[in-house]
Amino acid sequence: MHDKTLVAVAAGLGLLALPALAGCGSSGSQGSSDPGTVTLVSHDSWAVSKNVLKDFEKRSGYKVRVLEDGDAGQAVNKAILTKDNPQGDVFFGVDNTLLSRALDNGLFQPYTAKGLDQVGAAHQLDKDKHRVTPVDYGDICVNYDKAYFSEQKLTPPRSFADLAEPRYKNLLVTENAATSSPGLGFLLGSAARYGDEGWPDYWKKLKDNGVKVVDGWEQAYYQEFSGSSEGRKAGGDRPLVVSYASSPPAEVIYAKKRPRTAPTGVASGTCFRQTEFAGVLSNAGNTKGAKAFVDFLISKEFQEDMPLNMYVYPVRQGAKVPAEFTAYGPAAEHPETMASDRIAANRDQWVKSWTSLVLK
Repeated sequence: MHDKTLVAVAAGLGLLALPALAGCGSSGSQGSSDPGTVTLVSHDSWAVSKNVLKDFEKRSGYKVRVLEDGDAGQAVNKAILTKDNPQGDVFFGVDNTLLSRALDNGLFQPYTAKGLDQVGAAHQLDKDKHRVTPVDYGDICVNYDKAYFSEQKLTPPRSFADLAEPRYKNLLVTENAATSSPGLGFLLGSAARYGDEGWPDYWKKLKDNGVKVVDGWEQAYYQEFSGSSEGRKAGGDRPLVVSYASSPPAEVIYAKKRPRTAPTGVASGTCFRQTEFAGVLSNAGNTKGAKAFVDFLISKEFQEDMPLNMYVYPVRQGAKVPAEFTAYGPAAEHPETMASDRIAANRDQWVKSWTSLVLK
């Protein structure tokens, strides 16, 4: 769920020029001209175990081709721009912050996936038309560098309000809400917490308190954040970063020598719940294969494989989550949430206002 830098501006569909599609499979014609191939378009954080993907290919008879297209927001915007002649057959990675844009632009065709009855109703945000299928969920939260706060003998922040206190001045880095999925999620979390009238005043306080804004998650987490292994090497000097509740276990699991505890923690009162979806593209060349792939995404095999590959939680009821995933970073108990119709009604104006308030 971790995003890459986004080149498109998220306000409305006023897009900047987008880079060429970067493929991790073969390149060539739009969509799947070969009826034996299913082309998946996704964000850069798509990942699956090789044996699990091979199982799908063997059972279904389809070969899977994957095209990764940057950050989730960039991938969605590119898919909308190319919807009449799509890059692939199935899209994975549109989340609840951008779902209405995809649906309003007719990106997906209806399909009720096999196994959808095993997915919790709370995740089914398009349950009347089934144009998208929920696949995973996670929490966008502020992470903190445990070593920094220990050395400074400073208590880490726990809430949105804490982040605006003078003792945390010049410590937080966040992503641009107009160019990044977690950046937008953090803005929506603050709007959920403080309301339509209160969130601008909150962001004025954050700006006065020295919040730093960068384009995307990769830059924020790997370059600016002092708590990540990459950030330490890069000289990152911000001990607070907008990331995910699942980032601490990733720090442990990917470490060359696993520490007993995660080097980073989560400010549990700063979280916003994010759900990701997949859908069959409206003009898919291989609709049958795309439907089979969507079924696969909510199968028990894929759902249980997903946590340690994409660091998100399965939506399928009864899917087991690996112990090491939850041991170092459990899902937030009381994350901020927002109804999809409220996001749809306010998102673009909020991003526009946020940009004027924070970046100018």
